Amino acid sequence: MKDIKITVTSAFGVEGLLRRELNRLGYTEGLTVGKGGVSLSGGPADIVRLNLWVRQGERVVIEAGSFPAATFEELFQGVTALPWENWLTADAAFPVNGKCVKSTLHSVPDCQSIIKKAIVERLRRKYPAVSWFAETGPVYPVDFKITNDIVTVVIDSSGEGLHKRGWRKLGSTAPLKETLASVLLTLSNWRPNQPLADPFCGSGTIPIEAALKAMNIAPGLNRSFACQAWPQISAALWKAAREEAAALVLPQPDLRIEGYDIDEKVLSLARYHAKLAGVEGKIHFQRRDVADFKSSRKYGAIITNPPYGQRLGQEKEAAELYRLMGQVFASLDTWSFYILTSHQGFEEAFGGQATKNTKLFNGFLECRLFQFHGPRPPRLQ
Repeated sequence: MKDIKITVTSAFGVEGLLRRELNRLGYTEGLTVGKGGVSLSGGPADIVRLNLWVRQGERVVIEAGSFPAATFEELFQGVTALPWENWLTADAAFPVNGKCVKSTLHSVPDCQSIIKKAIVERLRRKYPAVSWFAETGPVYPVDFKITNDIVTVVIDSSGEGLHKRGWRKLGSTAPLKETLASVLLTLSNWRPNQPLADPFCGSGTIPIEAALKAMNIAPGLNRSFACQAWPQISAALWKAAREEAAALVLPQPDLRIEGYDIDEKVLSLARYHAKLAGVEGKIHFQRRDVADFKSSRKYGAIITNPPYGQRLGQEKEAAELYRLMGQVFASLDTWSFYILTSHQGFEEAFGGQATKNTKLFNGFLECRLFQFHGPRPPRLQ
């Protein structure tokens, strides 16, 4: 199984960043950048490595096939023609989920049912002695998308989304996805020798993601994946990949990462999460209002996701907060600022035009990362 078509999915707008990340991981040839992901050919070892190491992607999926279908019969025959026996065992569990966009087949429940029946029909041909597929074995999540009457069916090797790094055991209000936090860090060009602060850190997503990246801790090192139970991917592969990842961790004793918030409860969560993530002691968390933010350090970066004011009546409050941020940050004349918000009047409230802004999606919410570039630090003589 050397020519498996693998796609690393991503949020819209992140595809180019994801391609460069895959390049850094050694995947430089045969990449295809599409809407919502980057595809490549590989083998089981690549499925393992991508799940362990990708920071900005959402899932690692295996393409089962793609074909046109405008009727349920065409959908059934198209799915039945795919070689499901190459992956699904006789006892495999294969939940089916998906979506239909601008297609004749628009009922998701009906399409789920047809695809399920088609897979069972194919498996009956492979396992004629099996009268009932109990689905008590390894889980192979099947996802489909029907867009403009073109069906694409994939098997999800990740299980839970890659943003779930394994350390967030307790929830908090409106947490930022870890994958998006990694995107913010990439767009900021932040480096581990540079001070970093998040004045609205909440449960710690941005500071923890920064520490993980700085220490070269594989984002999937401390979690499990659906494909770990698949017989097509050996336990020896997983063992070797995890041992290699553990050996590549960098100690980074001099990180200067800070997280602030006015809510002591979420700061307690942040400290707990940092411990679970293996970066305890690498981040300084403290209760502090943004109005009191200051730093004697130079050439730092503020990377933050402040309140957007999305709820009714809160837009003015958000604008006042941004005005305050602009006033407070003005004293940090050597720093750079990277601020994610959906607020359309952000620049006016903040008091300055961004050097650059990039459209990103926080879930389904369209946002902008406003980037205010500070001066370059002087070169060491």
